[in-house]
Amino acid sequence: MPTPQPATPHPHTPPDRRIPTLALRTGRLVSRYGLVLVLIWFGAGKYVKMDSRVLIEHSPLMSWIYDVLDVKTVAVLLGTMEIVAGVLLALRPLWPRLSALGSLLSIVLFLGTLSFLFTSPGVIHSVSNGLPVLSAQPGQFLMKDIVLMGVAIWTLGDAWAGSLTGGHETSAALPESGPDLAAVADGGGSRTGHPYGP
Repeated sequence: MPTPQPATPHPHTPPDRRIPTLALRTGRLVSRYGLVLVLIWFGAGKYVKMDSRVLIEHSPLMSWIYDVLDVKTVAVLLGTMEIVAGVLLALRPLWPRLSALGSLLSIVLFLGTLSFLFTSPGVIHSVSNGLPVLSAQPGQFLMKDIVLMGVAIWTLGDAWAGSLTGGHETSAALPESGPDLAAVADGGGSRTGHPYGP
């Protein structure tokens, strides 16, 4: 089983690198497990009340599903997919390959949700000085999935890379000297032959 990486920078890390190192690690945790929380919570909600019928029935790609399944079944099916995706994402420290599958499932779900931006009525509330103003529901509610899908894409790359490195976290810390911070944070390494670079 892979050994979890330390949650705080090494005590010998120079002060000017401790903050960005801690920020990278904290951002990783908040991004991954924040997405896990959103998926599982939203998924569980579809078992009790939440459903996407208003959005789905206006989608030319998905409206047919109500000719095959009833509203409750569709809600439970979507909720189950979200919960499964969230659980798989949370398994990154133990089974990165399974976690990558959760990321892929999340991306598919978010792509479906984002397609509703183009098919659902009421996305644009009004136009002010030539700028479309999004409605709270469904416009702003749907727009947030752009960020969530971005996080899902990142988790896919992170988990995939972890499966190639024995499960270890990638780019979790900055070296004590050498490459510039932007290159390391971006995963590009150094241009000067440092071991973190190509």
